Amino acid sequence: MRFTYAEAMTQADYYAPLAQAAERAGYTSMTVADSLIYPEESDSTYPYTDTGDREFLQGKEFIEAFILCAHLFAVTTTLRLTPFVVKLPVRPPVLAAKQASSLAFLSGNRLGLGVGLSPWPEDFAALGVDWKRRGKRMDECMDILRGLTAPAASPDGLDQDYFGYDGEFYRFEPLQQRPAPTERIPLLVGGHADGALRRAVLKGDGWMHAGGDGEELDRLLARLAEIRREEGDTRDDFEIHVISYDAYDLDGIKRLEEKGVTDCIVGFRDPYVKGPDPEPLEKKIKHLEWYGENIIAKAGQ
Repeated sequence: MRFTYAEAMTQADYYAPLAQAAERAGYTSMTVADSLIYPEESDSTYPYTDTGDREFLQGKEFIEAFILCAHLFAVTTTLRLTPFVVKLPVRPPVLAAKQASSLAFLSGNRLGLGVGLSPWPEDFAALGVDWKRRGKRMDECMDILRGLTAPAASPDGLDQDYFGYDGEFYRFEPLQQRPAPTERIPLLVGGHADGALRRAVLKGDGWMHAGGDGEELDRLLARLAEIRREEGDTRDDFEIHVISYDAYDLDGIKRLEEKGVTDCIVGFRDPYVKGPDPEPLEKKIKHLEWYGENIIAKAGQ
C-alpha cells in the first residue's frame, strides 16, 4: 500500500512545508487541488458533497495546479505529486501536455497526473470551451496527452517520436515537445460516473476516488473491477486511489488491499467548510507525522 497526503483550501504558503513534512514522514505522494475560477453567481451543484453547495470554495486560495506542482517538486526530492484532479478539457491539450512533460522531466518522473471533467459549466464558459460533448473532448485530450508525453528513448529526453492528431475537436500536424519525460506519465482519472470509470480503464492508468461512504466505495470498486473484466484489463500496475475511513487503522488498510486499492488518500480535517482554514501549520504537520509513525511505518510489517 502507498499513502498520499491530502491538504487543500488552506493558506498557499503552507503547501511547501507540508510537502517537505510529508516526504520526511514516509508518504509516497501529495495531492494538488485544481480550481480555476469562482463565479459570482452559479446554479451548479458540487457532486461530491451531500448538499451540493459550492460556498466552501469562496475566498479559498488556489495556486494553479501545474505551477504549484513545479513549486513543490523544487523543494522535495522523492515525493510524488498527484493533481486531484486537473480539469483537463477546459485546457488546451497541447499546452497541458507540455506542462505535464516538463514537470515529469524536471522532477525525475514524480508526476502522477490526475485528470477529470470540471463539474462547473462556468469553467468551460470562462475559458471559451463548449460544455456540450465534454466527455468526448476529454477523451481526445487524454489521447493527445498520451501521445505528446510519450517517453523518450534516451535519458536526456531528446529522442522522441513526432505525434500528430486528427480528431473531432483537435487537429494538428506531427510535432515534438522536448525534453520528453523518460518514463510514462500515469494518467489517473477522477470521477464516480460510469463513464469516468470506463475512461480510467480504457484510456487511463488508474482511478481516483473523490470520497463518500464505505458502501458507495464498495459499489464503485465492484463496478470498476467489472469494467476491467469486460475490457480484458489485467494490468498489475493499474492504480486505485481511494479516500476511506479504513485507511486510519492497520486492519482497515488490509481490507482495502484485499479490495485492490493501491493508494490511500488521507487528510486530517474536513476541507469542505466555509471560511478560511483555522488550523495552524504546526497542527497539520503533527497530524501527518502521527500517521507516518503509527500507520505508514507499521503498514508493511
